[in-house]
Amino acid sequence: MSDYKELYDAILTGNAKKAEEVTKAALEAKADPTELVQKYMIPAMDEVGKRFECNEYFVPELLIAARAMKTSLEILTPLLAEAGAEPVGRVVIGTVQGDLHDIGKNLVASMLEGGGFQVIDLGVDVPPEKFVEAAKEKDGTILALSALLTTTMTMMKNVIDALDKAGVRKNTRVMIGGAPITQQYADEIGADGYSDNASTAVALARKLA
Repeated sequence: MSDYKELYDAILTGNAKKAEEVTKAALEAKADPTELVQKYMIPAMDEVGKRFECNEYFVPELLIAARAMKTSLEILTPLLAEAGAEPVGRVVIGTVQGDLHDIGKNLVASMLEGGGFQVIDLGVDVPPEKFVEAAKEKDGTILALSALLTTTMTMMKNVIDALDKAGVRKNTRVMIGGAPITQQYADEIGADGYSDNASTAVALARKLA
């Protein structure tokens, strides 16, 4: 296969236009869509995550890299589906009931997509029942719960209790995050993991998958 390092570079630098051009050219040259994702796009987003952790990149860089990756992914998704390519895992993400903040959630969702996950975004102000419904659809689902307020973070426990009550807790992984959330709180409510930023959220989801 040809070297499509230009695709890697375009995502790393957040050049959505270039990412789109290279993706289309690669497909015209009969490149394998799965290989484009696994060899260039996921490693590019992993590098973006590393740079973020080292304080070389900040939230704006994360956002534009995620946008460039999404541009390519939109072109490739139908072809990947046709080829029966399996995502790394399934993540259902949402901001808990009573909370309308979505910037952090959207960033995590983009980074997870860039990491090869199938992401279902339930939006904001999501009641526990909606998370339970999503978990019932497929065993092994990872629920990613977000909260930005101390007054709404208690809803995370309600979601876990609702999963228990519905009998789907043991087949569902729950990861939580947001400004007021700590590892201690995650342990207290029985969540499977906690992440304090979008980059480590991907590593955590891979571990849980």
